Amino acid sequence: MVKKLFVQYFKLFLFWILVFDFQRIVFSIHNWNKFEGVSFGEWLGAFFYSIKLDLGTAGALVILPALLLTFRLISDSKWINRFFYGILFFEALFVALIHSGEVNAYGEWNHKLTSRVFMHLGNPDEVFRTADYSMTIWYFVFLFLELVFAWKLMRFLFKFQDQISFKKWFIALPVSLMSFSILGSSAFLLLRGGLQPIPMNINAATYSNNPVSNDLSINSLYFFGKSYLLYNRSEIDEYMPKINPKLAKKITDDLMGYPKNHDNYFLKTNRPNVVFIVLEGWSGEAISCLSKTNTDEVSHGVNSTPNFDKIANEGILFTNIFATSGTSEIGNSSIFSGFPGIPEVSITMQPEKHRKLRSLNQDLEAWGYNTNYMFSGDLKYGNIGGYFMDHGFDVVKDESDFPSDLPRGKLNFYDEDLYKFLVEAMNKSKQPFMHCAFTGSTHSPYDQPKAKRGQVFSGVESDFMNALVYSDEAMGKFIQNCRKQPWFENTLFVFVADHGHPTPTVTNPSSSIYNHIPLLFWGNAIKEEYRGKKMNVLGSQADIAATLLYQMGGNSDQYPWSKDLMNPNVPEFALHTITRGYGWITPKGNMTYEMQSAVFVEDNFPKNVRFKEHQNCFAFLTEVYGYYKSL
Repeated sequence: MVKKLFVQYFKLFLFWILVFDFQRIVFSIHNWNKFEGVSFGEWLGAFFYSIKLDLGTAGALVILPALLLTFRLISDSKWINRFFYGILFFEALFVALIHSGEVNAYGEWNHKLTSRVFMHLGNPDEVFRTADYSMTIWYFVFLFLELVFAWKLMRFLFKFQDQISFKKWFIALPVSLMSFSILGSSAFLLLRGGLQPIPMNINAATYSNNPVSNDLSINSLYFFGKSYLLYNRSEIDEYMPKINPKLAKKITDDLMGYPKNHDNYFLKTNRPNVVFIVLEGWSGEAISCLSKTNTDEVSHGVNSTPNFDKIANEGILFTNIFATSGTSEIGNSSIFSGFPGIPEVSITMQPEKHRKLRSLNQDLEAWGYNTNYMFSGDLKYGNIGGYFMDHGFDVVKDESDFPSDLPRGKLNFYDEDLYKFLVEAMNKSKQPFMHCAFTGSTHSPYDQPKAKRGQVFSGVESDFMNALVYSDEAMGKFIQNCRKQPWFENTLFVFVADHGHPTPTVTNPSSSIYNHIPLLFWGNAIKEEYRGKKMNVLGSQADIAATLLYQMGGNSDQYPWSKDLMNPNVPEFALHTITRGYGWITPKGNMTYEMQSAVFVEDNFPKNVRFKEHQNCFAFLTEVYGYYKSL
């Protein structure tokens, strides 16, 4: 009888291994285009290298079903079998819900599903609108397939035709307790990965230089569960860099303590109108005049952004700017509050903290500006609308303020209409004004109108690239319209992306270059001698606040993490986050570090400066995180 019980225990582990491998097959079929360049042998390797994490995950999942199996030594009740099926199927449902979401989201996000999805699920209508209709359909198709597979496999492995209960309880009870203790201890060891001092982590399933292969290998539920710990931030201190607090402060003070005064003023007047255009997902590697990686072979010789390229030659283009994070809400708070990204933290979601940050509109309003923010979608996402309203923007508009009969995409109204209403709003505004617009047509599901040039791109990330072509055309019309307006002569435009995006040449979101974005100051408010100037200084979105305020004669002391990019003495570095980690970029190199797996994804700093650059990164991140906790 005990032998039969342990056979059933073994079948429980086998059940989960087969379920996880079936999910990998589903993932591979749906995202096969992501495996370009991956050999069949490397793809097959995921099923081998995944075993350790799969067994560890199964170790957590088998406990309750195994307890019910153990009860069968004591009782022959059919209710035990029914409860067993019910609990096992419920677990399979939970796993399938996570994995089906990952299969769909991976095509857009290029990384596994993290528990930050809870932030999106706070606005479920936004989730379904962000996904196109086919994604919604496929989600339920995958969910159905995985549940059917799990149910059929469960009924095949566990038929319960033989009764195994002992007739005498005083024999059944100790035997069952001992059996379950053995199973429980084994499951715990599998979950921990063995008896070694450091428990198993996701790097146990990492085997390739290709992130897609590793993502296939890493167990989705294990990954999601570990991410949940970071999402709750209950253990984020455990993952932060370990550095002496006094040393961290000294290094950070040295980095940010550069001489602040200089004479590089590019504005004709210190009170121009200011217009921010926040470009959804405009990766620097997708923009013709900025890409460090595109080749004619990849882009087919196509100029993806001719309108942006044209005005880049008329303004001040910063060629080495990086997004602080990979999401829109963090990008916006970095742009307007000069606050860096922190791993697994969305400060806009925490009003009790973000209200203590300064925002650019507050400085401009003190000088008599009226301030406005407009988005053609729903500003509930990431509490972006709440962030801007909390900081006192005079007007905050989103899709609810657009005409309901206007043609639109599933997620938002089209860029060309956003720009049209932006110009109308500026024409009605008293000068000086600050107007901000957040574009949306380069966000999935990419249902924007076709550009006049048609579908220019094909292949990897073609949907995004063609949306970029359309968005650039809409920008070109906007620029032409602006040139005709009476306020144009005294207006500074700031074009900057909220975050990066996969491109034909850069798809790994854990790579620093993935975060390369445009930053362009443009307009007739700029002095002639600065027009067409390219600035190669290295910085991030968080540096816009201090740069702009200095040009306008303001004080950036309330933006302690923002640097003045026009200052010849400014230290060149950028801190950014990746999924469950962070990165550091300087002119000498870059590195990215995954906190959960405790590995450097990238690290190309020369050996003679590596230790110092790592220490600078650890110090700066530690100080920023300490500042965040103090808010």
